[in-house]
Amino acid sequence: MDYRDDCPEILKGFLTYHETIKAHSKATVDEYYLDMRNFFRFLKIERNIVPRNTDLDEITIRDVDLDFVKDVTLSEFYDFLSFLSRDKVLNERSRSKEYGLKASSRARKISTIRSFYKYLTTKAKLLDVNPLQDIDSPKVPKTLPRYLTLDEAQNLLQAVDGKNKERDYCILCIFLNCGLRISEIVGLNLQDIREDQIRVFGKGSKERIVYINSAVANALNDYLQVRKNIAAIDRNALFLSNRRERISRETIHAMVKKYLKKAGLDADKYSAHKLRHTAATLMLQNGVDVRTLQELLGHENLNTTQIYTHIDNTSLKIAAEANPLGNFNPEQDE
Repeated sequence: MDYRDDCPEILKGFLTYHETIKAHSKATVDEYYLDMRNFFRFLKIERNIVPRNTDLDEITIRDVDLDFVKDVTLSEFYDFLSFLSRDKVLNERSRSKEYGLKASSRARKISTIRSFYKYLTTKAKLLDVNPLQDIDSPKVPKTLPRYLTLDEAQNLLQAVDGKNKERDYCILCIFLNCGLRISEIVGLNLQDIREDQIRVFGKGSKERIVYINSAVANALNDYLQVRKNIAAIDRNALFLSNRRERISRETIHAMVKKYLKKAGLDADKYSAHKLRHTAATLMLQNGVDVRTLQELLGHENLNTTQIYTHIDNTSLKIAAEANPLGNFNPEQDE
């Protein structure tokens, strides 16, 4: 998808700003476009610009201009939130329609709209006053990320077999030891592998160095012995599919699910991203401080990393035991 094919100029400037100045990834910019497109389409219906029974997918936004966006009201915005929470809305990722987006999805869309109007006010200087500066976000319930225990992670690695054993084991090993995102593993090239480190391009093409331990080094060496004998179509790609092309996210997802089931784990409960959570949790439980973990995981915001501190409750147990009232027994004083 290329947002430039169907995008009003006022929105195009916002998207270009995030793609070039803020260096956000194409996937992120595409999400911004989809969020704003749905918002504009909804406003067209609410303002009777198009018939109320018009399907959202059929509404063009090419004619949206400054006059259209500057007249937005808080009432219209909250009506849009109500629409997202109760009506049947297209899920752009799966292309299926769902009733009522969850709070986290609504919060992300609110963030996009807020960012758009902030851009018009403070960057593009097209608005003197931000009409949505006082908007509130829905409360998002905090949930702890799922992760494998050490024994479960070891069982998963021991379950690997088959004709792609070296490749699959190496990918799982990188997930569990380095905490890479699935997109980062897909994007790895041969030249990114160095003696004791991996060069990783994360969100927004931000580059970072991840040091590897002996388990990952051994797994990489074993796989590279196989990789060098493959006449790859994509010569740069580290991990290849059976078609000798760069491995896809879908292939990795399917591979992870297969070995989760083989290891006797719940494949519906866990996923490739949960392996990243596992790496983060195991490192935190074994003495890695949260700042170091932030850099290793490529988190821009420390708050994103700090969710893992709620998983490791060792310090909470120590604090409970340290309370001088912890051993008080009133019966002993009688």
